[in-house]
Amino acid sequence: MTKYLTKLFVLIIIMSFVPIEGQSLINSPFAHTYSIVARDPVSGEMGVAVQSHWFSVGTTVTWGEAGVGVVATQSFVNYSFGPNGLKLMKEGMSAPDVLDKMIAEDEGRDFRQLAVLDVNGNVKSYTGAKCVEASGNIIGDNFSVQANMMLNDKVWDAMADAFKTTVGPLAERMVAALEAAQSVGGDIRGKQSAAILVVRGEATGKLWEDRLVDLRVDDSPEPVKEIKRLLKVHRAYEHMNNGDLAVEHNDMELAMAEYSAAEAMFPDNLEMKYWHAVTLVNNGGLEEALPMFKEVFSKDENWRTMTPRLIDNGLLVVTENELKTIISQ
Repeated sequence: MTKYLTKLFVLIIIMSFVPIEGQSLINSPFAHTYSIVARDPVSGEMGVAVQSHWFSVGTTVTWGEAGVGVVATQSFVNYSFGPNGLKLMKEGMSAPDVLDKMIAEDEGRDFRQLAVLDVNGNVKSYTGAKCVEASGNIIGDNFSVQANMMLNDKVWDAMADAFKTTVGPLAERMVAALEAAQSVGGDIRGKQSAAILVVRGEATGKLWEDRLVDLRVDDSPEPVKEIKRLLKVHRAYEHMNNGDLAVEHNDMELAMAEYSAAEAMFPDNLEMKYWHAVTLVNNGGLEEALPMFKEVFSKDENWRTMTPRLIDNGLLVVTENELKTIISQ
């Protein structure tokens, strides 16, 4: 192993001084990794997910735009593949044509690994001949998986199988693919960071609404486990946000249902429990809410302090006596 790593280090140093048109390898960050680009044909959502034994892999590999497509650029990363790939797809080129064009124009192609998927589900991936073994890729229906510098050559097959057989939203299916990669060996160097990005199939023109999932774990001993946990938190807070929106529209019944769903996912989360209680009060359920307030206040006095501050803006609608009852819990 020591002899192998020494040879790899020497190779990296040599390649660092090879001039490459558009981007020299000396400016190419490492992202030896495994990733997936995918599309849900029902919802139209598109996504990219990745894990690597390298710091903050999500800032390097994952690219996506609603209504356009997604890109994963890795191995000795050519940064330009991300923005240029999205630009070319936005101009009307299909994902396979975009990949062929960018690879053909890159003199460092032998060291690159790239996957491109467009809004219509067209997809293509590429593994350069000089990517560090084990390396490979599989193109499937509305997805591609790719990996380099893996412990063995089972990784991309495991990822493809997991994605195809997992049921659920696109993001959860992509995380299943990451888990499968790790279960058969994953990155030969180990684990450090992960990221997942999901965008709408049809752009709304509102960037803050078009990125449906955008999560990163920059440095962790268990990045895939952590990205899975964060995705669950993300789903819970989707319910919280939907509850807030329902409150804005004075639909307290829907708000209570959304807050309850969030709390069920994370029963120990004080904020979720607190807003559930507030919504119960606003919906005429003061007696039911009091034990919830008591539990929250007993664990963090700041929630008791904040409660009267909700009166003036109408987030908590109670009489003076009802407020005193809540505060006294």
